[in-house]
Amino acid sequence: MRYLFLNGPVQNGPFTLEGRPGKAVGIRLAAALNTIIGSPPAPHLWNTVTLAGDLRHREGRDHRVARERFEADLIADKYPDRRLPPAGIMTDADPEVAGLALDMIEENLRAGVLVISEETVPTCQTCGHLTGGGSHPCNSCGGTDIRDRRRLHLVAELAKDRPVLDRDDIHASHHQQPKHLRNTASNVPRRLILSRTRDHGVDLSPFGLSGLVLDPRAGIHATVITAARRLQADRAVITITQNAASHIAAHGQHFRAHRGVKLQYALHGHLPYDQAGSLGATYDAFRATELMRERFETWFLPLFSLKAKGRTEPEQLPALFKYFRRAALALPSTPDIGTIHAVRQAVLVGNTEWITSKPRLAAVMATQHSPLG
Repeated sequence: MRYLFLNGPVQNGPFTLEGRPGKAVGIRLAAALNTIIGSPPAPHLWNTVTLAGDLRHREGRDHRVARERFEADLIADKYPDRRLPPAGIMTDADPEVAGLALDMIEENLRAGVLVISEETVPTCQTCGHLTGGGSHPCNSCGGTDIRDRRRLHLVAELAKDRPVLDRDDIHASHHQQPKHLRNTASNVPRRLILSRTRDHGVDLSPFGLSGLVLDPRAGIHATVITAARRLQADRAVITITQNAASHIAAHGQHFRAHRGVKLQYALHGHLPYDQAGSLGATYDAFRATELMRERFETWFLPLFSLKAKGRTEPEQLPALFKYFRRAALALPSTPDIGTIHAVRQAVLVGNTEWITSKPRLAAVMATQHSPLG
């Protein structure tokens, strides 16, 4: 079985990865894990099917630019000097993703787990945007004339014979299974509408749903499966926070496997990058080189977030740096093959204990990095 770790698609908004490094945790974590197990570099995945993106494109100075180019330029601006990653990027509206998503929908319709049926949904009478419940103005145009409208939609029937999230959907060892997430992910209606009014996305008109696109919470899964198929992996593991997984799990239930590729969630926590400046005194005390700082913040901390799946507090950072530094100073001249193999096996089964084992971390660092000085 060939594993590939991929980042949970990052929502394409007005920020840079340098200015908001917390947005890059999943990207950095996936890259580190792929290198450890010997998988090829994966493309960075981006979520572009959003109402915020629709509004940004309509209201921007360059609204006449094609939406695909608009999103691509915005993504390129995220990277220093607009240098894209070696494996490129992939979005949830790329033609390759759309083609696979339509195949998945067609197979699920034949299986009866997706249906096309008439549904009554609150709709803005001014622009036709689906508004959901409540009496608030339309988020798309600001209109206040919201009425129920009956029309055809793509609907998911959640499986009755298994939970929304089963053990095999989570990339974690038995004792690290997130029971709370598995419970909260199931708190959804048994029927979910998967068609949405967006300007951009996987067009559902081939199924008679003109003007509607696939819900991005399902499309995100199709993006991951597409990237895995491109790199000939049969197990796609996306790095994602518990909150994000809870938000998308039900909508992706019928999009987590396709033609031999299985998708799993690898949960990671939040890192206090906005307060990393408080490490200045610690760095100075240990005369940390720029390279050591960079690897601690962009390599070790994302790995640590895989073990600490909640929130790492700023006051933990000095102790974590001291641990990382001790491991760096203990690098073996010749890494033990048995130790490396054990770490790789741990990564493949979702066991994270090796991250806080100094000998194992040092062995991995010796195979990944040159001396830190």
